[in-house]
Amino acid sequence: MQKNILEYIEKTVHQYPDKTAFVSLEKSFTFTDVSTLSRSIGTQLIEKGVKSSPIVVFMGRKIEVIPTYLGIVYSGNYYVPINPEMPQDRINHIIENLKPKYIICDDDTYAKGEELIDHHRVLLFNNLINSKINTKKLDAVRRKVLDTDPVYIVYTSGSTGQPKGVIASHRSVIDYIDHLVDILEVSDATVFGNQTPLYLDACLKEVFSTLKCGSTAYIIPKKLFMFPIKLIEYLNENRINTVCWVVSAFTIISSLNALVNHSPKYLKTIAFGSEVFPIKQFNRWVEALPEARFLNLYGPTEGTGMCCFYEVNRSFDKNDRIPIGKAFDNTEIFLLDDDNKPVTEDGIGEICIRGASLTLGYYNDFEKTKEKFVQNPLNNLYPELIYRTGDLGQYNSYGELEFISRKDHQIKHMGHRIELGEIESVANNLTGIKSVCCTYNMKKKRIIIHYTGMLDQKSIINQLKNKLPQHMLPTKFKKLEEMPLTLNGKIDRVKLKNSH
Repeated sequence: MQKNILEYIEKTVHQYPDKTAFVSLEKSFTFTDVSTLSRSIGTQLIEKGVKSSPIVVFMGRKIEVIPTYLGIVYSGNYYVPINPEMPQDRINHIIENLKPKYIICDDDTYAKGEELIDHHRVLLFNNLINSKINTKKLDAVRRKVLDTDPVYIVYTSGSTGQPKGVIASHRSVIDYIDHLVDILEVSDATVFGNQTPLYLDACLKEVFSTLKCGSTAYIIPKKLFMFPIKLIEYLNENRINTVCWVVSAFTIISSLNALVNHSPKYLKTIAFGSEVFPIKQFNRWVEALPEARFLNLYGPTEGTGMCCFYEVNRSFDKNDRIPIGKAFDNTEIFLLDDDNKPVTEDGIGEICIRGASLTLGYYNDFEKTKEKFVQNPLNNLYPELIYRTGDLGQYNSYGELEFISRKDHQIKHMGHRIELGEIESVANNLTGIKSVCCTYNMKKKRIIIHYTGMLDQKSIINQLKNKLPQHMLPTKFKKLEEMPLTLNGKIDRVKLKNSH
């Protein structure tokens, strides 16, 4: 039985030693490169005497971070990615929460790293990889590592904007990746096109699937997502056949009609998640690539990534929701009402998760952990933790789970309980609209639509009057040049709320 994520690279490097594993604009790594670099880094960290501690990786979106992550795990520690482009206050908060013994930087981030902690504890990637590998020391550390030990901490804000460090273990990552590769049908012929930042858990889909299956992953330059036709050309030039992107990355392409005359002809598996895919934009992708597999993935960081999937097997009209489907194997999803009881057949309830994919909780925050990782209220016989996602779900007539909204996106307005996501769904289907986000001004009791597109306020309200009841009609409209996005590509709702 596998108990350590390093077994992925150790098996694959023997099967595909000279095969290209990861590619960026600047360089590429074979599986042998990844193995050698990570074991060198691991050796030097062991020799520094640090163990069972968080080590920060403070580098940009470069493939060098991948062997750095593995090297930290080889040393018996756990990695914490921090994006150097994050606001300084957020970086400072994370460093204060972690109190890391070491920060690993590259040439571009070394000076800034020295401003965060004592310069003696700032390590340079190029120095670490020059260590002579000490297999005896690596093996000695390895024998003491359990599958319940941490692999990484990823900081996520959620709806509050306050960073929380989610701790994932070997067990949860292995459970997630082993089931994900089956769902995506990953093999050594898979060529990933990575869009998600390498400092988020979302990149596990490409990074660890590649390490497990001997695939190849291209780290797509961020700037290409501003130029849809060039992005499609990049996908075709590199014969990329599998992508796992946030929804906004897909809609950037489809909303500008780039798919009309340009097709990513090698794409066979298209997975999306993190947000609701507007049906109008989704159908443009299906029309352009009718032979491709489309999969909706759902899951929180606290569940080590994705825990639900739905493979699209029918057509959807503009008023439908794409289901999130069913749970991964070895995971159970269930819905609880406000009284902690299972919802009725067609009721709406909070999505709860149980299984081996649950993470360990929040780093240095036992109170928040106890609030979200709770005893299963349906089990009063023995201790069993579940994770309460804060998401609302409902089963449709096919028995498939649908994501309805966040609990904190549900408002009380004019005596009615309203899902802001329902307004967004209707508005997203209006001709001339590219993207929409609804917020609520609690003080002024206003539903506000933030949107990009060609329509004016009068046109939008006239169309919405025919599709929504009076109490759901927005009372304020804000047209934007572009929708603000978080660093991981989701709509930045906190920023929009703060703009009221």
